[in-house]
Amino acid sequence: MSSKGNTSFLHSPVFGGIILFLFALIALFWANIDHDSYHHFWHHTVLDFHGVSGNVHEISFHHIINEFLMAIFFFFTGLEIKREVLYGDLSSMDKAVLPLAGALGGMIFPALIFFTINLGEDTANGWGIPMATDIAFSLAILALLGSRVPIALKVFLTALAIGDDLGAIIVIAAFYTPEIEFIDLIIAAIGLGVLFAMNRFGVRNKIWYYFIGIIVVWLAFLSSGIHSTIAGVLVAFTIPSRQSIKHDEYVDKAQGLLDDIKKHPKKDEDIMSETIIFKLKNLSILTENASNPLQLEEKALHPIVSFMILPLFAIANAGVTIHGDMGTVIMSDVSMGVLAGLILGKPIGIFLFTKLFTMIGIGSLHKDIKWSYIIGIGFLAGMGFTMSLFVTDLAFKGLPEYIENAKLAIILASFISGIIGFFLLNYSLSKK
Repeated sequence: MSSKGNTSFLHSPVFGGIILFLFALIALFWANIDHDSYHHFWHHTVLDFHGVSGNVHEISFHHIINEFLMAIFFFFTGLEIKREVLYGDLSSMDKAVLPLAGALGGMIFPALIFFTINLGEDTANGWGIPMATDIAFSLAILALLGSRVPIALKVFLTALAIGDDLGAIIVIAAFYTPEIEFIDLIIAAIGLGVLFAMNRFGVRNKIWYYFIGIIVVWLAFLSSGIHSTIAGVLVAFTIPSRQSIKHDEYVDKAQGLLDDIKKHPKKDEDIMSETIIFKLKNLSILTENASNPLQLEEKALHPIVSFMILPLFAIANAGVTIHGDMGTVIMSDVSMGVLAGLILGKPIGIFLFTKLFTMIGIGSLHKDIKWSYIIGIGFLAGMGFTMSLFVTDLAFKGLPEYIENAKLAIILASFISGIIGFFLLNYSLSKK
């Protein structure tokens, strides 16, 4: 297989979605065949962590995945958001307004539906659970429809899902932080200040960004009370996003160095002279300065996130043990809130807000997109999975019964929403 074929495979939303789905199924089977071994493996304490303020944190494999690996996922998400805001589908008001309007409606309606169903109950705090969209699953389902899908529709869904991610990050930081240790937060702020200063003064070596980002910012956030995954997003915003040397200048200088290397005689095929070594180092520095660090990091992390971090998150979090009567579980307020929020609230909110903004003249729908497509996209956005599972643990911390009910509803709602969205779009696109 060619290198291009390998790259295509690693960045395919279909394969990423399939692997995520398989690991979720493995988690479900494992948890229901042997609940004790599943729970013990993921939640058994493997080490203790002492924060700057003196807090002691017990760390399990579940914590390592949800606190550290998911911080890398949020770092990747932060890179995506920054790229889209600077250069992509969110870089101008004309491009961003409708997807962001849809994302806003797709967060407000599910949250209101969940909160209304659970009004007056302890479970009302879970209103943030059905707000999210799993970009991996939604884009995978859309990719299954092939070349019939207009590019504009893929762009709309991608921008909408990124807007959803940004909203979920704000919700986690603002509403699911029980208490804050300000000493740790000040240390994190100092670390972020150093990273922004490094960016400002042209430091491009990613090792320094990773070192300070993990040792200072992430550890401080972990101990501060604000979920450590937020550190991933904030560190991503500090990564340089511009070239230090223009493309044409790079080509001219690189060509000059290559010409010098070609002209320089070699005594042995495998032994380089000091001159050639010097030229190659200059070429390497020149190439680094001509690159966009943000793009390179995003490209490098994509397969790691898709094929390692998200599958591990799925197998560690989707293991719902089904106890007793399935109907009773589904009819609980938590489950009904999640099901109604994702399956109904998402498409209704996305469609109504997108329609409202076009009616009042703020934004217009692309000529290749029909309103029936927006309804189908709304259902695909109801596949909350990863982010919804993540918020569940934050919303119902220490309440295992509510967590089990919510996670089962998330898995069921994501499956139903994906099926409905696929068939609606398949029908609509076939008539194009």
